[in-house]
Amino acid sequence: MPEFDQLIAAAYQTERVAGRRLAKRAGIDEPQALRLTLEQAAGAQGLPRLLAARAQAREADAARRIQKAEQKAQQRARKTAPEAGAANAWRAWFDGSSHPNPGRVGIGALLAGPGGEQVEISRRAGHGNSGQAEYRALIALLEAAVALRPAELLVYGDSQVVIDDVNRRGARPATGLEDERELVDALIARLGKVSLRWIPRHKNGAADRLSQQAAAGWQAGDAGDDVADTADQP
Repeated sequence: MPEFDQLIAAAYQTERVAGRRLAKRAGIDEPQALRLTLEQAAGAQGLPRLLAARAQAREADAARRIQKAEQKAQQRARKTAPEAGAANAWRAWFDGSSHPNPGRVGIGALLAGPGGEQVEISRRAGHGNSGQAEYRALIALLEAAVALRPAELLVYGDSQVVIDDVNRRGARPATGLEDERELVDALIARLGKVSLRWIPRHKNGAADRLSQQAAAGWQAGDAGDDVADTADQP
């Protein structure tokens, strides 16, 4: 005969409630009442098979929970752990803004070399939506990187849409950004080792400042798309 602990572990909440009610109504002890309740639930398959099936289901559910917890821990680690890169790696940040959305686009990017080199990009980039603005900032960054020919390039941005789209993490390509992604793919193919990583907006301050600086040019009423790229290579 199954132990009461086995019955409790196998029973659903509704069955445990039904067992307590049966015990009170029939004047029998709770283990017996729960066993009768589960035997009724088991039907023709019998109580032993019901207990075995539910034990197997609990084990599978526990394994799924463990796997899900491990996946979440890995995701948190990827988001918070710094990406070391090689000693000669360049690091770069990009940001694009659209005022309004869609509207006038300002883009900004910063490239920092292992020897203290810095390249800043701040320019207006036509009209478009926020996704196009972010992509145009990334494209400008990669075009500058092609000229620099870094052995390794670590790219950071706060646009989850663009980062996931380039890294192919979405279920499908970002709608309306196919041309931009194709150009980014072509530029990355011309470089060495390139990785893209999402960062929170508050950690993307330099690129955000440069994109807002470009957007301010629109507000000032300057004509045309200006280019204001500066390089400092000691």
